[in-house]
Amino acid sequence: MITTEESAGTRALTITARAAEKALGALDSSGKANAAIRVFVKSGGCSGFQYGMAIDDRQLDGDTIVEDQGVRLVVDQMSLPYLQGAQVDFVNNLMGAGFTINNPNATSSCGCGHSFRTDGQSAPDGEGSGGCGSQ
Repeated sequence: MITTEESAGTRALTITARAAEKALGALDSSGKANAAIRVFVKSGGCSGFQYGMAIDDRQLDGDTIVEDQGVRLVVDQMSLPYLQGAQVDFVNNLMGAGFTINNPNATSSCGCGHSFRTDGQSAPDGEGSGGCGSQ
C-alpha cells in the first residue's frame, strides 16, 4: 500500500523553494516519465546513518508520497520514521553545492552533514566509523 500525504494526515517531509527548483530541473532532465525524488536513510557514514536521494519512477509497497513546491518526494517505509518532519534544502557554500537534509530527529550529525544519529544510539552493527562519506 502506498500512502500519500493527504491520507497520512501528517507532514512527512518538506522541500524548500530553492531545493524544489533544483529538483524540478533534475527531474525534467532525467527523461523518466512520472519521476519523483526518492529520499532515504541507510546504515553507514561516521555517525551511523546516511541520507540518500535518487530520481526514481517506481512506487513500492510501503512508500509515502509527499507533494510539496511542485515536487513529488517518495520515502520508503523504513526511512520514514527517521525523516518525519525533515526538510530537503539546497545549499551552495565553500564545501560545494548540493542537497542537504534538515532533520529534527537527528540528535548528532557529522561535520559533512550527510551522516547522522538519533537518540544518541550507536551506529548499527559496528558501522559508522569510516569517516565522512564512507559507504
